[in-house]
Amino acid sequence: MTMVRIIGPSPAQSSSPTPRRPRPPRPRRRPPTMASAAASSSKPPVVLGCGAVSADYLATVASFPNPDDKIRSLTLKVQGGGNTGNALTAAARLGLRPRIISKVSNDPQGRNILKELQDDGVDTSHILVAEEGNSPFTYIIVDNQTKTRTCIHTPGYPPMVPEELTQENLFAALDGADIVYFDVRLHETALLVAEEASQRKLPILIDAERKRDGLDELLNFASYVVCSAKFPQAWTGASSTPVALVSMLLRLPNIKFIIVTLGEKGCLMLERSTTDASEAEEIDVESLLESLEKKEVLSSSMPKCIASKSNLRISADGIGSISGRLLLGTAEIIPSEELIDTTGAGDAFIGAVLYGLCSGMPPEKMLPFAAQVVR
Repeated sequence: MTMVRIIGPSPAQSSSPTPRRPRPPRPRRRPPTMASAAASSSKPPVVLGCGAVSADYLATVASFPNPDDKIRSLTLKVQGGGNTGNALTAAARLGLRPRIISKVSNDPQGRNILKELQDDGVDTSHILVAEEGNSPFTYIIVDNQTKTRTCIHTPGYPPMVPEELTQENLFAALDGADIVYFDVRLHETALLVAEEASQRKLPILIDAERKRDGLDELLNFASYVVCSAKFPQAWTGASSTPVALVSMLLRLPNIKFIIVTLGEKGCLMLERSTTDASEAEEIDVESLLESLEKKEVLSSSMPKCIASKSNLRISADGIGSISGRLLLGTAEIIPSEELIDTTGAGDAFIGAVLYGLCSGMPPEKMLPFAAQVVR
């Protein structure tokens, strides 16, 4: 058996043990509310999230250790984590009113998780607190050389089960909500929430990070999907990402758009048209992406959105075609020496997308805005 031991820095070098999440930039002006609530006295939109909250222990090392190595960390941070916790913290800092359905234990980690979320304006009244057991936590090794991170997650115990979410709490959590978000954790509970949200005709955004139990069922309720770079091909078996996006929209007819995040390469969105373009000439999705990439201004460091024409008939060979448009979002060019840690970047992106949807932001503005929030 091999063992890797990481020794933390001295107290003078380490950060405070109080959890802190990476802070996305705040808008210079107070964000607008929903388009349907333009009056200055209107309350900000409510987003309900169901999924993971946790405590993260981030140890930055010079380079990832080999088996049996004994190394020292350069820095140590303790901060809140979990996809839902991070995404809704970002949404709160951008001006939305988030609520979370999740579960922690009455231990130091659980109490810190709740306090940090509350300090950021997240409603934690729907988070269950178990008197026994442990709250979820994750050890994260941040490689300073490759700028990558490795996560070792310990789930919370006892896990949340659907019976713990009473109808009263479910209805209270959904009351007044404008959009619902799932990270596909706690999937059995999430399905209960999704079914009720669908009955209320609330839009639903799914974070499809990877294949998980319950994901396929939840996708049937989705209005919007944000997924990782590898997910579309893994889920569809398609030959490329753009082909996989066409396949996903064909298989999931309720979805309005899919965004795939591509790290330093930005993101790609396939948006379904509200009108049928079946009579239009078909254009191959891979050829369409190539045409958008040729328009990319490589000398520009700021995020941009390059969109195709609207209401095209976009096809994928051997799969079919959809009516819609393709949008390419670029990322800000960050020098490698300025890149510190990508932990939580995808969650911050989703928080910005939630804000964009709630504020009626068109995709051409939403994609660059989300890229800037991640920065």
